[in-house]
Amino acid sequence: MIAAEAFLAALADAGLAMYKPALDPDGNLHRFRVDGDKAGSQNGWYVLHLDAKPFGAFGSWKTGQSQTWTADKPESLTPAERQALQARMAAARAARDAEQVAIHAEAAKRAARLWERAVPASNDHPYLIKKQVGAFGIRAMRNQIVIPLRTAGGELASLQFIGADGRKTFLTGGRKRGCYHAIGRPQAALCICEGYATGATIYQSTGYATAIAFDAGNLLPVAKALRAKFPTICMVIAADNDTETDGNPGLTAATAAARAVGAALAVPQFGKAADV
Repeated sequence: MIAAEAFLAALADAGLAMYKPALDPDGNLHRFRVDGDKAGSQNGWYVLHLDAKPFGAFGSWKTGQSQTWTADKPESLTPAERQALQARMAAARAARDAEQVAIHAEAAKRAARLWERAVPASNDHPYLIKKQVGAFGIRAMRNQIVIPLRTAGGELASLQFIGADGRKTFLTGGRKRGCYHAIGRPQAALCICEGYATGATIYQSTGYATAIAFDAGNLLPVAKALRAKFPTICMVIAADNDTETDGNPGLTAATAAARAVGAALAVPQFGKAADV
């Protein structure tokens, strides 16, 4: 039980404490509700072996975290034990990847059903009025605007919901990485940014096609996907200038994305964080 308690402590240290802890150390992948997540959600996952050499892996579909755990320090293992550990790690990764594919497929079906039920959004939604932007390819449902996340091939993968108060949520289990919402058709240039309001503002101001990546961490995957789709187009990464956040994550991510795909970098200068 000491190893099990250590594994639970590792979950907690990673910010993935298990709600009502209950471990099944059978070596298979199990999903669980992370403490603090909404009821019914199972964003956390783990694989656990509690034999002579306890080993586990865990992560979150919601945050993208993924890490391994061992009760013994790797340097204390024999070559044969390290080889066995590597095999277990590979098996855990394969189980995680297979489950991720299933979760994404399930979420895509839910997204399609919800998208069909939603109605075209109008420009008088409180969030759009506040941001002074129009409704471009988005819909509305229960006082929220609904923004589709699509793959570079055009398949609907997930949805983002934005309430009248600006609160943003994503469809549980939906794929985000490499997915985006497109406004306009790429011609002279293609812009990539984080949020919907930023993208709509860019499109209204310049007429350039804009892809919304939804957050800083997704700028690089979206930029790579679009560079593969449009290898010669002039591309601009429009950064969120998070001057009031340590490390300025918006600018840091945008700079890395621009360098990776040979794009120009546009940075707003407002004297304070410019995240819309």
